[in-house]
Parts: sequence; structure tokens; C-alpha cells
Amino acid sequence: MAALVAGTPWMRIRVIPEFASPFIFRRHFRRNFSVRASIDSDAPVRVRFAPSPTGNLHVGGARTALFNYLFARSKGGKFVLRIEDTDLERSTRESEEAVLRDLAWLGLDWDEGPGVGVDYGPYRQSERNSMYKQYAEKLLESGHVYRCFCSNEELEKMKEIAELKKLPPVYSGKWATAADGEVEEELAKGTPYTYRFRVPKEGSLKINDLIRGEVSWKLDTVGDFVIMRSNGQPVYNFCVTVDDATMAISHVIRAEEHLPNTLRQALIYKALGFPMPSFAHVSLILAPDRSKLSKRHGATSVGQYRDMGYLPQAMVNYLALLGWGDGTENEFFTIDQLVEKFSIGRVNKSGAVFDSTKLRWMNGQHLRAIPFEELSQLIGERWKSTGLLTESEGPFVDDAVQLLKDGIDLVTDSGTALSNLLSYPVHATLTSPEGRPIVEDKLSEVSAHLLAAYDSGELFGALEEGPAGWQKWVKGFGKTLKRKGKSLFMPLRVLLTGKLHGPDMGSSVILIYKAGNHGIVSPQAGFVTLKERFEILRQLDWEALNQDHPALESAATISN
Repeated sequence: MAALVAGTPWMRIRVIPEFASPFIFRRHFRRNFSVRASIDSDAPVRVRFAPSPTGNLHVGGARTALFNYLFARSKGGKFVLRIEDTDLERSTRESEEAVLRDLAWLGLDWDEGPGVGVDYGPYRQSERNSMYKQYAEKLLESGHVYRCFCSNEELEKMKEIAELKKLPPVYSGKWATAADGEVEEELAKGTPYTYRFRVPKEGSLKINDLIRGEVSWKLDTVGDFVIMRSNGQPVYNFCVTVDDATMAISHVIRAEEHLPNTLRQALIYKALGFPMPSFAHVSLILAPDRSKLSKRHGATSVGQYRDMGYLPQAMVNYLALLGWGDGTENEFFTIDQLVEKFSIGRVNKSGAVFDSTKLRWMNGQHLRAIPFEELSQLIGERWKSTGLLTESEGPFVDDAVQLLKDGIDLVTDSGTALSNLLSYPVHATLTSPEGRPIVEDKLSEVSAHLLAAYDSGELFGALEEGPAGWQKWVKGFGKTLKRKGKSLFMPLRVLLTGKLHGPDMGSSVILIYKAGNHGIVSPQAGFVTLKERFEILRQLDWEALNQDHPALESAATISN
């Protein structure tokens, strides 16, 4: 399969100079060479996301997966999921399942991966060891790698010497020129060895990164590097190169922390005769203090945000905007719109700051964009499951969702929003600095007239008629008191809801009235009915309030 992929015309590599043999590669290397990926116009686009199953899916990894997904879908290509589980000590199947679950939750469905597709599998590195060994032996035969019998003590000594000389800690090349007899002698003794790749000692390598432009490295800073450990396990850079090549990956879109790996991988590509993919290195996601986003800054994994009540479409939208934009002021995108507009050329190479406040706002936008029937079901189920309501659907739920949705950014906020509506903190409001001006504006007189309207049945009769009845009653009530506008509505809001601010007062009062009649609110919800509110008002000591004293204890007891 690998030979077939390497010989296909879907991609061409242009390397200057050409290396005719490993000996020319080693001894007659020019000082500078460039590596460019040249993709045929009819070549299929194939990208991959390759997480390590050693923990949860970080938001940075999720954004990398998203950019790969959007690029593939926008080009009509394939999105491949590969599991890089060569770290046998830390990799777990539980972590792998969690990563796959988070990707599926985000809606990033893959075309090939564990359990999906077979043409380029297997898709777990732990299942591809025989292939790595095959290519390692090929490099050994061609002279691009050699056996290194250095012990750990010898390698540490080399590092110490390099530090003393203030040189990069690169391998000295002790076994690079060893005679065959020396090698055979160590093999006969059973001395453990690694496979090291021969790196030219002079010159530099340049690539044209699709995001960062031209990037170059000096080869003398690398040294001959290990591709196979003494225990037979392949090293990351070798695995990745073989995997990307044999899976016919056309574009490698990954985090900028992988940029230094590109040098080693490019050398391996050339030595094996594989075509070179295009590289695009995405900037890191930063915390507000512009350090690398980590657990000390709060939630960092996709699973955490899911559990906090965030919507997948909001996460996708927000992650896409961390380093990308369509060139307009628009910030609201569905996944289909992102596919339509995404371009790797518009990905910014500067670090993007993760703003949890902005994410929360965006989640609210997507939450309110959900069709109302679906939104009502979502929030209604939340209210019932948290013990606020005894039912999850019906006219009361629909009315409550309609009234409160503009103040809900997360589904988990909906409980607080409803609890605030059902509560009656009138004592705290009346004794607060903000409430003093309202109390001093003859609030006791308004309260007396309101109690009279309650006692006569006039107010409840109006509420029974709904919004039209409420509006008619308020208009007449204002004429009686010779109040209108703020001087009418602020006192009414405080007396009926117990608060200075909130959603539409008329709708709120009607909903509170219905809640008291329908018995839909759970006993443990802390609901204060309209009847109970009027009893609290009846027992308020207005003289004490006007003298800046707390309200009567008996009224507080009723409220509680």
C-alpha cells in the first residue's frame, strides 16, 4: 500500500538540490535548499486530525480539528481521524473514547478513522508498528539511518560537553561513521541500539507555510536524531511522517508548537521518496494574560464546556473565530456557513485570546436562534430535572421561556432566571440604597391602593383576562393615583415583583399569577405567590421604612 501511495501523481515535491544517493546526501550537500509541496489541481484534498489519547480534548485541539474539517469540506476533500497512541504508558482507550465523543458532539464527523473506512487504515498508530519497522529498515539499507549503540551515560556526557562549549545539545555523530566491523561486534554482544537519521551538517531548510509564509531552519542545530528507540518503538516524528505519507495526506494543518518538527519530517519525507504535503501551522490559543491557555485559567476542555451547558454550534462558531474571520463584521455562523466561507488564507498567524465572556455571549445568540418549540423543550426539561417545576411542557413553560429567554445565555442559566421570577426579595429591595428613592416617593400610598385593588378582586380579574386586562387595569390605576411612566411602573414593579429590574412587568405578573393557580411550581422552588406577596405588603411597617429602619420581623417571616 505504501509503495502505491508514494508512486501516485497526486502530489509533486520540488527539492533543491536533488539527492541522488545517501552518500551525496551526506557529503555533497549544498548550503540551502527549499521544500515545496506542489499539488495537482485535480488531486484530492486529504487532511487529518491526530490527537493523542492521553487526556481530554483541549479547546486548542478542537480548533485544530475544526480548521481541518472546514478545509476538507470546503474543498470537497476527506477529513481523517488518526489516533496517535504511541505513548503506551499514558494512552488509554477511555481517553480515546472521550475525544471521539467530544468531536462527535461538535459535529465534526470524520470520513476515515477508527471504525470508519479501511483504505488507509489502520488508524491507530499502535496498530501500525510493522509498517514503521518496514520503513526504518528501508532507511537503514539506503544509508539514511544508522545504528547507534551509545548508552544513556554517553549521551548525557555529550550534552554536558555541548553546554560547556555553549553549543546546541546535538548528537556528536559517534556511530555515524563506524566501520561495519564495529557495528557487527556490538550486535554480536547484544548491545541495545537506536536508529539515527543522518542530518547534513551544513546549510538550512526552507518551507512555505500556508499561514506563516517562508520558515527556515539551520541544519546544524538538529544533529542526527533517533527514529526508532532501542525497545523497537518508533519516535513521534518518524511515525507522523510515515502515516501522513501512506495515508496520502495533502495538507497538514496543526498547531504552531509542531512547527519545529517540520524540519525532521521534511528530511524523512525526502529520504523515503515520499511526496511532501502542504503545511499550515495555526497559532496557539492564549489566555487573557496572553500566556498559553491552561487549566489554571479555568475550563479548557470541550467536555467541560459541554457539561457547563454550552451548545456545540456555539463552541464551533467561537472556535472558528479564534484566528479566522471572513473579512466582514459578521460573527454569527452556522457550521454550513463556515464551510462555505472558510479559507486557510484568512487564518491569522498571531495568537488568539480565549475570551470566556465572548463565548458565553455567543452561546446566548445560538440558544435564541433555536426554533422556539425546541428551545422551550430544552429549557422546560431543565426546569423539571432541577426540581423547579413539576412539568416540562405546557402553556406556562412556553410563556416563561418566551419571557425569560433574552436573559438566558446558557441552558444552565434558565434555573436562576426562573427562580428570580418566582422569588420576592421585597425587604432587601426596600432597604437597599437603590430602593430608598422609591420608598420616599410615597410608595406606601401606592401600596395601599394596590392592596385595595387586590381585596376588591379587581386586580386578579384583570390578570385573568391576560395582557389586555392588565394594560386596561394599569391605565386606570395610574389615573387614580395621577401617576404615569416611571413614577407609576417602578413602584408597581417593586411591590408586585420585589425587584427594581427584570423582564416585562406585565408579562411577569401574569405569569406569577398563573403559577400560583396552576400548581406547576415545585414546593421546594421557593415560590412566593401573589396572594402571599399581598399579605407581606399588608404587614409592612412603612413608618419604620421611611425612618430607614428594617421592616417588621413578622413580614420577613412570611416572605421566608
